[in-house]
Amino acid sequence: MPLPMTRLILYVHDVLRLKAFYQVHFDLPLREEIGDEWAVLEAGPIEIALHRVGKPYRDLPRHEATSNAKLVFTVKTGLPELRERLIAAGVSMRPLKRFDGYPQLMCDGEDPEGNVFQLAQPD
Repeated sequence: MPLPMTRLILYVHDVLRLKAFYQVHFDLPLREEIGDEWAVLEAGPIEIALHRVGKPYRDLPRHEATSNAKLVFTVKTGLPELRERLIAAGVSMRPLKRFDGYPQLMCDGEDPEGNVFQLAQPD
């Protein structure tokens, strides 16, 4: 029996900053929140939970993100325009790309803590 994934937890330094980023740029509704420690955003059938890193890690210097995870969001139409709006808002975005035999236009970006996300628009 397959086990459906319902929530992805990201451990972050600034819950409020990331919550605002995903609400402003991706229009994700807030499902639950506990101050600056925890926020859950609805992202379709999967929730993205933002959990503040533990106390031993809060004062350590931040390093460039090295996660091998990527959050993928589907865009029905207008990906080039959305990418330009994100760039204008100061979001780090990579070029549009397409792979032979794969019917999607895509681009990657980074949230304020360096988590990589992808925007994918099916043909």
